[in-house]
Amino acid sequence: MKSLQALVYLLMGVIALSFLVSPAQAQDRLDIAQVKPGLHVITGPGGNIGVRVTSEGVILIDDKFPQDFEEIQSLVATVSDQPVRYIINTHHHGDHSGSNAAFLEVAEIIAHKNARENMVRADQPGQPPIVYSQETSVFLGGAEVRAYHFGTGHTNGDSVVYFPDLDTIHGGDLLHTTAPFIDYANGGSSRGWVATINGLLTLDFDTAIPGHGEIMDRRDVLAFRNQMEAVRQRMADLIREGMTRDQAPENIQTPELSWTQAENGLFMTRSIPGFYDEISQEIE
Repeated sequence: MKSLQALVYLLMGVIALSFLVSPAQAQDRLDIAQVKPGLHVITGPGGNIGVRVTSEGVILIDDKFPQDFEEIQSLVATVSDQPVRYIINTHHHGDHSGSNAAFLEVAEIIAHKNARENMVRADQPGQPPIVYSQETSVFLGGAEVRAYHFGTGHTNGDSVVYFPDLDTIHGGDLLHTTAPFIDYANGGSSRGWVATINGLLTLDFDTAIPGHGEIMDRRDVLAFRNQMEAVRQRMADLIREGMTRDQAPENIQTPELSWTQAENGLFMTRSIPGFYDEISQEIE
């Protein structure tokens, strides 16, 4: 059973593809850029990493894949002479928590309790030793970094990380600039996602780091929430008109909703069956 769980872990997201990269190719595949003074983002294969620099150490939001540990450390060293002291996982998927095992040797790792439970169930390495339920904060070098759990969405263990002094959030995969993936196997919910986005919109921010894609602003987050509502409504309307589960991936497509036509197909191929079931149960 554990070997099967480990295989599932390796196949999460795009991990299977990334593990085809040789050690030599794995180097220099990431980039770092400033979002605001004291806050940077590391991009490249896997989830976007937030890098909060303080005078007493660095706080990372997520840590990509296992093979990225050394390059992450090297990139952090270009913006700070302080070590990584804390990591907050936005959720359990391996393209966001893959370097946990290595970072546990040098830093404290924090996640929502459901995210840890998801890792334990999948027998993932690098399970966070520190968990929270609703809200927690890390205070370091005069900076505060808060983590909130507003409810279900991408999974049942998503964290929204808030940098109150910088009016910026890191949304993990609750925010995506192409199309979202609803992980129903780990408690994801489109209905919960809308409520969770409404929760994070109560925070005072003007800038958002998504789990994947380019930096967003508040209007982008609103547009994301609105498209989630619109896709939910379209699915409900089609089901009421008699659409079957097998017809859903094709019939839901419309030029007015970019997610339904995203080239990478994450929403279409991975979320639609569960999405159909979720909406069907709601309108029964």
